[in-house]
Amino acid sequence: MIDRIDRRILSILQEDCTVPVAEIGRRVGLSTTPCWRRIQKMEEDGVITGRVAILDPRKVNAKVTAFVSITTNTHSEDWLRKFADVIQEFPEVVEFYRMAGQVDYLLRVAVPDIEAYDVFYKKLISKIAITDVSTTFAMEQIKNTTALPLNYVATEKPKPDKDA
Repeated sequence: MIDRIDRRILSILQEDCTVPVAEIGRRVGLSTTPCWRRIQKMEEDGVITGRVAILDPRKVNAKVTAFVSITTNTHSEDWLRKFADVIQEFPEVVEFYRMAGQVDYLLRVAVPDIEAYDVFYKKLISKIAITDVSTTFAMEQIKNTTALPLNYVATEKPKPDKDA
């Protein structure tokens, strides 16, 4: 169970995972050791699944974002497994979702330009049968965050920490 202190730690880490543990502890009212133990526990529990650097797409020549809606007439587990394996071959696919509703799958694809998207598209359809593909291109990114909302986390009263 996550308590209020854990939630504050997560908030800090989502904003900047390079903040030193001693600084995180200071901000949440803990000494370094119990703060580090809490972070390690959240990693072990799978609450924290990784720490990454967030890149500027323009600086790495991946400035065009395409949202690719895919429908298929095949809804077997074998087809999905094959499709997922095919998608893993494409570094351009930065997000991949199985959807409810009229669209079966949604991809977010990052490429340098429309020509690169066309190359991606042709490779994709050569590897797996798809009933329908519809692509929309983002004109402007208005909001982008990797931070999940933490106000929905059920919290318990803070646990007493040893060495706090």
